[in-house]
Amino acid sequence: MVEHIAADVVVLIHFFFVLFVVLGGFLVLRWPWLAWLHLPAVIWGAVLELFGLICPLTPLEQALRQSAGETPYRGSFIAHYILQLLYPAGLTRSIQLVLGAVVLLVNGAIYGLLLYRRAKRARA
Repeated sequence: MVEHIAADVVVLIHFFFVLFVVLGGFLVLRWPWLAWLHLPAVIWGAVLELFGLICPLTPLEQALRQSAGETPYRGSFIAHYILQLLYPAGLTRSIQLVLGAVVLLVNGAIYGLLLYRRAKRARA
């Protein structure tokens, strides 16, 4: 029972981390100091996707599920939880590359806007 709850907590942490990676730049627009947390998270998320690596939270969750007597899933957190909603066919290498590129492009645009605002303020 404890392992099952712990696995669910890991899933929630993992999910909110993925959201922070993808959309956290919008928080940085409001609170620029968050960039110190967000940029490393973006780099981590992009590297995992672009190089086809598995986040350490995935095997942790799977081990906890196995300890709870559940059958662990195969593949990554994104493939199991998120892509099932967005791409029922499953995770392919091409999709991983697109996801990594989207993370970099969205956050690059947001940080570009942030730098533009800062430069504009400095000129004023």
